[in-house]
Amino acid sequence: MNIAVFSVTENGRQLSVRIAEALGAEHRVSRYCFHKHTDDNAAVFWNMGSMVGRLFERSDAFIFVCACGIAVRAAAPYLGTKPDDPAIIVMDDGGRFVIPVLSGHIGGANHIAELLADSLGVTAVITSSEDDAGSFSLESFAAANDLIICDSKAAKEISAAVLHDEKIGFFSNYKHSGLPEELTEFGICRTGICIDTNTDLKPFDVTVNLVPKNIVLGISCKNDTSAEALENAVTSALDGIGIKRISCIAAVDEVPELCSFCEKLGIPMKKYESAELDGVEAKCEQMVLKSGGKLIIKEKEFDGISIAAAEAPVFLDFERKS
Repeated sequence: MNIAVFSVTENGRQLSVRIAEALGAEHRVSRYCFHKHTDDNAAVFWNMGSMVGRLFERSDAFIFVCACGIAVRAAAPYLGTKPDDPAIIVMDDGGRFVIPVLSGHIGGANHIAELLADSLGVTAVITSSEDDAGSFSLESFAAANDLIICDSKAAKEISAAVLHDEKIGFFSNYKHSGLPEELTEFGICRTGICIDTNTDLKPFDVTVNLVPKNIVLGISCKNDTSAEALENAVTSALDGIGIKRISCIAAVDEVPELCSFCEKLGIPMKKYESAELDGVEAKCEQMVLKSGGKLIIKEKEFDGISIAAAEAPVFLDFERKS
């Protein structure tokens, strides 16, 4: 995840250093300090709202070490829809509490808050009703298993049904761990979850379709490849497969526009050394097959851009945390 940490005071600056150390091993953490209280390892801002706006589209999470009201006012103008908004977390500069404010489940704010609580010895204040009840959370499950929620309205009905102790149906052909007690694969249920690439499947009156984000793309292109040509090539190669299903892009060379493309979509890049693919004709195919998946798009060329794709295996784990 790309995580931006904002601080305002000297105490906040010191806490931001500890936050970066706690999360830096697994995430890309950048620190932003108010100009009066900064250091050589942080970027400087004079106006928090303006800086948040510049970073909003390319950040997966914001951690604000300041008053909750300041954080809300800084992020509010840029908020869109629930599935697309980044995680918003607030920590007081006294280092007592960490509060996930937005995108607790889908964006992973609750999980980040819990990580910081464990690492820094602060108290995580989780207000999501499913978490308080210790019951199944559709959003947490989807985030932890890289699943795309296709219908937010139906997802809300599932959450409401869980809170009212209504049994939730479950349908999927993917292998999975044991189901939580709220879900069942048997009997007739009004609401239910369907995990499949076919979103036309509606086994229940109220069906939430979840689609796995498990497409691995192998791409080879020249340094002067344009962003437009790259996007057109990917769209043509996928041929109806949603671009949101891409989980990783494999490449040999770090072409600037390819790196920007991955950053824009929040997709990790797996880089292979040329020596690993010496003597291989279909390099893109070999790269995606290293994911352990099944080749679904043989290597094709689109205006000088070579692309292949594989579908990585899926195992649904109800104990996995995002």
